[in-house]
Amino acid sequence: MSVRTQSAPAAQAKALSAAQVNPSLLKQPKAVWAVFFACIIAFMGLGLVDPILPAIAKQLDASQSEVTLLFTSYNAVMAVAMLITGAISSRIGVKWTLLTGIIIIALFSALGGASNNIWTLVGLRGGWGLGNALFVATSLAAIVSLSNSGTAKAIILYEAAIGLGISVGPLLGGWLGGMSWRGPFLGVATLMVIAFIGLSILMPKSNSKSTVKTKTSLLDPFRALKHRSLLTFGIAAALYNFGFFTLLAYAPFVLGLDEHGLGFVFLGWGLLLAVTSVFMAPKLQQSFGTIKSMCLMLVLFALLLLVMGIWTSTQWVVITAVILAGALLGNNNTLITTAVMNSAPVERSTASAAYSFLRFLGGAIAPFLAGKLAEWYNPHVPFIVGAAFVLISVLFIGMNHQHVKHVDQASAGH
Repeated sequence: MSVRTQSAPAAQAKALSAAQVNPSLLKQPKAVWAVFFACIIAFMGLGLVDPILPAIAKQLDASQSEVTLLFTSYNAVMAVAMLITGAISSRIGVKWTLLTGIIIIALFSALGGASNNIWTLVGLRGGWGLGNALFVATSLAAIVSLSNSGTAKAIILYEAAIGLGISVGPLLGGWLGGMSWRGPFLGVATLMVIAFIGLSILMPKSNSKSTVKTKTSLLDPFRALKHRSLLTFGIAAALYNFGFFTLLAYAPFVLGLDEHGLGFVFLGWGLLLAVTSVFMAPKLQQSFGTIKSMCLMLVLFALLLLVMGIWTSTQWVVITAVILAGALLGNNNTLITTAVMNSAPVERSTASAAYSFLRFLGGAIAPFLAGKLAEWYNPHVPFIVGAAFVLISVLFIGMNHQHVKHVDQASAGH
């Protein structure tokens, strides 16, 4: 009888201990949820603009390659700005870095909505990229450091916020863009004001977990890239982003849909991205490992881009491929972000900044290149070239496998 009475409390203590070691993804501090919802609104900005690209080209008398510069300036400024995010956040704190980023996004998106020519708009999108760099790099580090459920689950939460923002953004952008191409820009500014209020109220002024003890140097991201594993993932992401931003920035021009139609297509894309990043990516990681799963997703994405390149003139094929690509991109984004966070013995914010610098360089070149390839050759070529770059990223990871294979053990430990 005594054995029974003692075993029940022991079992309860064991269960409680297990729950504390591996708490639920949804049981997070308020600060995590504040950043999570701000991330949703921030990433709505990317999807909001997508359905209005053809309308901007038409109403501002701009070529397709000129309109794709809206992504190029945004990503180029964001890539360079990523290098200073750690230095800024270590001096003014995580909360104020996030709020500063939100203010800059709101300001430049509002000015974009009031602009009257494509080159002014391209320049203002660059300013928007600066704000996004401050927010994106810091928000990932904030969620990972503030979360009580481990790195892997924190990254899933971050990717879920991105997916929700990207999926809802096109629907809202299509609706606002149906009234005027300026609508989505002014919509982003309004949403950023809401995000600013929410983050100001819900995120604590100081938190020992989120406060960086030492000031980060501007050279730290470059020093971090001396780690071959981090450099490998950064270059692979730059190559993979040629495919990602070819789809995002150029596909709207070949779909032949109005703002509402484009909004619904990219809503489907974003929903699959959100769902797979949360529910499917962890299962792939557990079953096949981070690196193998990542390479599989990249190969399948390259094949989808090739399909889009071959059947560019067949609308239903391109629509289906765009939506299905969301599933592959959702999985890959979570897998590669997890890999980066576990790739090198450096601060997570520094690793994120170094990786993002390389990743967004690819995102800066790809949109303009896609537009130019279509002008120089035909609408099929951008997708085929994008597919080639994605396949090269897989080959590059394979060539450096001995430098990144430790990531699977590190991911399993989280």
